[in-house]
Amino acid sequence: MRLSCFVVPGDIDDRSVPSGGNTYDRRMAEQLPVRLRPVDGAWPDPGQVAEKQLDQVLAEVPDRAKVLLDGLVACGVPDVLARHADRLDLAVLVHLPLADETGLDPRRAADLDARERKTLRLARQIIVTSPAAARAVERRHGLATVHIAPPGTDPAPRANGTDGVSQLICVAAVTPRKGQGLLLEALSEVDGLRVDLVGSRTRNPAYANSLRHPRARFTGPLAGSELEAAYDRADLLVLPSLAETYGMVVTEALARGIPVLASEVGGVPDALGRAPDGEQPGLLVPPGDKAALAEALRSWRDDPELRKRLRTAAAARARTLEGWAAAAARLRGILAVG
Repeated sequence: MRLSCFVVPGDIDDRSVPSGGNTYDRRMAEQLPVRLRPVDGAWPDPGQVAEKQLDQVLAEVPDRAKVLLDGLVACGVPDVLARHADRLDLAVLVHLPLADETGLDPRRAADLDARERKTLRLARQIIVTSPAAARAVERRHGLATVHIAPPGTDPAPRANGTDGVSQLICVAAVTPRKGQGLLLEALSEVDGLRVDLVGSRTRNPAYANSLRHPRARFTGPLAGSELEAAYDRADLLVLPSLAETYGMVVTEALARGIPVLASEVGGVPDALGRAPDGEQPGLLVPPGDKAALAEALRSWRDDPELRKRLRTAAAARARTLEGWAAAAARLRGILAVG
């Protein structure tokens, strides 16, 4: 069977608002290969015009064809998918359960959860990016089988770092779920460290504009040589997220031999993994725990043996990371497409 198309959010190519989900979708599409069908809309509540556009995209697909849909597009509109579920072979890729976005009103979260459950029960296949995410989605929605297709990682040169200690990097859109505010609070308790916050400030402007710190530099989204330069001067990646199904920036850092300090949440431990000798190439702290994050930063700053051990483990872990061709082959096998 051939994969007819891959339905993705309309901002798939907007590099001013980069996201791990969009990067995953683009890179997988390059390797499969498959035609991307972007659908505009304020997903997961797209509005009538966007729903009609999605309905038209699916209506153009021949009967019994396979269609892969990004969950951000699909999971909020089960009624649209229901009109095509009997004649199409639908697969849904869940990057993040809709109700897991930080700061949602409980009633809105419950509504999104219910819509997502209806959508996933219409799909022939459900795909997530980590074992932890698979377990969570199975429990949440009472599903028997959720498939796992982790992202790939591009090989990269070893980062030079700055002085081996003081330069932190956080690569994520500046939103409450990514926890930059928590990081800045923890940083205020630990002298001698500074951070580059690399990511879009437009997804939640009120939150982004509320954050300030004398040892923090907000670079906005970076790509290409600018992003490579930011990684090259980094001594430690920090990802204090409150929810993550994987955390592609974790493996991006590890590919460069950069150790990681991250929240022990969702698929982050899966992404962090271990070096072949069993050593963990980073530190994990409870999500939302400012004291634990500050203590981990303090340990990183004050313990040269810890830094040496983590750098060695990160370099070894880099050699075990799979590329995008292998990742796409796994996804192709799940979808059973040629």
